[in-house]
Amino acid sequence: IILRDLAGINLVGGDVVEVSPPFDTTGATAIAGAHVAMEILCLWCWTRRGM
Repeated sequence: IILRDLAGINLVGGDVVEVSPPFDTTGATAIAGAHVAMEILCLWCWTRRGM
């Protein structure tokens, strides 16, 4: 994922917007939003560990 290429930046925040599971009949948007949120969290952790 492209977000992993940002490792080492000074990450101060991240946000996932416009994910509305009630309007997503297949659940694809909710899954994509969850993946992006996980990548942001991992990026933040990698940045804090100095990786």
